[in-house]
Amino acid sequence: MSELLTITLPDGSVRSVAAGTTPGEIAAAIGPGLAKAALAARVDGELRDINRPLEGDASLALVTAKDEADALELARHDYAHVLAEAVQTLFPGTQITFGPATEDGFYYDFAPKDRAFTDEDLPAIEAEMRRIIAADKPLVREVWTRERLIAWFREKGETFKAEWAGELPEGEELTVYRSGEDWLDMCRGPHLASTGKLAADAFKLTRVSGAYWRGDQKNAMLSRIYGTGWLNKKQLEAHLTRLEEAAKRDHRRIAAEMDLFHLQQEAQGSVFWHPKGWIIWRQLEAYMRRKLDAGGYQEVKTPQLMDAKLWEASGHWGKYRENMFVVPDEVPSTEEDRPVLSGDADLMALKPMNCPAHVQLFRQGIRSYRDLPMRLAEFGCCHRNEAHGALHGIMRVRQFTQDDAHIFCREDQIVEETRRFCDLLDSIYRDLGFEQYSIKLALRPEKRFGSDEMWDQAEQDLRDAVRLAGRAGPEYGWEELPGEGAFYSPKLEFHLTDAIGRTWQCGTLQLDYVLPERLDASYVAEDGTRRRPVMLHRAILGTFERFLGILIEHHAGRFPMWLTPVQAVVATIVSEADGYAQEVAAKLRAAGLRVEADVRNEKINYKVREHSLAKVPALLVVGRREAEEGTVALRRLGDQGQQILSVDEAIALLTREATPPDLVPDLA
Repeated sequence: MSELLTITLPDGSVRSVAAGTTPGEIAAAIGPGLAKAALAARVDGELRDINRPLEGDASLALVTAKDEADALELARHDYAHVLAEAVQTLFPGTQITFGPATEDGFYYDFAPKDRAFTDEDLPAIEAEMRRIIAADKPLVREVWTRERLIAWFREKGETFKAEWAGELPEGEELTVYRSGEDWLDMCRGPHLASTGKLAADAFKLTRVSGAYWRGDQKNAMLSRIYGTGWLNKKQLEAHLTRLEEAAKRDHRRIAAEMDLFHLQQEAQGSVFWHPKGWIIWRQLEAYMRRKLDAGGYQEVKTPQLMDAKLWEASGHWGKYRENMFVVPDEVPSTEEDRPVLSGDADLMALKPMNCPAHVQLFRQGIRSYRDLPMRLAEFGCCHRNEAHGALHGIMRVRQFTQDDAHIFCREDQIVEETRRFCDLLDSIYRDLGFEQYSIKLALRPEKRFGSDEMWDQAEQDLRDAVRLAGRAGPEYGWEELPGEGAFYSPKLEFHLTDAIGRTWQCGTLQLDYVLPERLDASYVAEDGTRRRPVMLHRAILGTFERFLGILIEHHAGRFPMWLTPVQAVVATIVSEADGYAQEVAAKLRAAGLRVEADVRNEKINYKVREHSLAKVPALLVVGRREAEEGTVALRRLGDQGQQILSVDEAIALLTREATPPDLVPDLA
């Protein structure tokens, strides 16, 4: 008689089944509808294949398309495998490497036999993928020994897979998944029951790029094929529409149209800001400075280049060295070859962050508990040696400016400082046009400083602070992220949502007990003893460069008028109005508006189109009549109609609209 297992379902009901029963069989016993809908199962919380036998008593939750996060991850993983099978069918001799699911799709890296793949290959690969999906091939999990796995891949000429299999940890269960009888890949899984569970009209291959084997530029160059995959055609079409809208909003494209900045090969990862782009930067910086002044922050400035001994003391030298620009730069980056730092000042590094420098400011003089909280803010220019392939417009750069601040406080001040920070962040995001954001708590990483007790306290302090600040409810999308904290502290992440539904992680608040200890920061407590301050690392924009890129795409270049580089253009219809146009422009400038006069000998429709492309929010059209009557015809960006106003009325209207939100009088 076979052993009976006790299976507990989400509603609390219990079923007794024979050992070896699959979740799919349990779904069928519950009902044919569930059997058809079930895609996979969570067994004691672990996502597993629907046809993988149960080994012991367990809690069981069946996964359907309604469990969208799990269902999408499964589908995208399967699309990646189908992509790999299709490529090897069409291009014999191609080696496979890795193919993970991504946030909105999947990719697979290949080592082609004859030539690198191109975008022209994608239609044929898509057609072969649809054939494999239509064939409804079973996806079957098998456990293999390491020796069998390595031998099989070597026999097939799969040198990359054989290399990877040989390096997997001893004792780890090694699994492959067969697609029918004629193709397999090494994979942990899980997968859907068969290729036919995928929707043949819910995926699209998007592009081809290069990628290095295992991400190391010293290794072989591979061909990476990207795709997007969804549960149904409607989801795919919605995603493609978002991509189309995102392409229209691309910050690099809009920056060229508006003449904001450019990037070039001779300064990879750094931005050349043009006058109009720098106006936006200055307006944002001035706004942030006013908000910080009102929030009780003291602005400071610290050195760019500091002795490596400081970075060693802070812990960044051991944990972050490969991302730092070091002078001289011949220093080995591996732990075993790294020299012991001496008392010399020869070895210097450009700062990748501001925190150790702010601790040095705190340590000047004797600090008392009465001095706390001390809020030090800096628009600090930092440098990080990002990989060339990771650079992306102004969203990911090597030189950047943080809206950085560090709050040194007592433990009993953590909650109030967190509340104050959340209120400040909330007001800034709303002023800049972001109504929705979520809060995540990133927990201790595997490699970290500090004791478990310290991390327990820091993580719980942040939980309590957010809860007491009223930000832990479902409306803030509260979520905890295991393993994603910094090496010295857990952190709150603030993810804002833009106009087309994308999320961006910008703001952070980190609760740090480690750095004050490592850098010997202390204050005199009320009882006369020396104590360590708590250090709250915080940013709201994150970096100016990235946040401006987000702003450009969020507003599609149509900034709020207070941020717009050119707020109005006075454009003539006839040359006889040139002098009047210059007079009107001068009056607008005197009122504090950023204005240009367009008196070129061009048709007015041409001028309207050109200034619309440059996203100028207000066009004041003048001709003979306007010059005689002292009026302007005000046209708004994107509107067909116009308002006839006196010059004074136009000035009053536009200056009111151009007032930064923090300077608008509170009439309440």
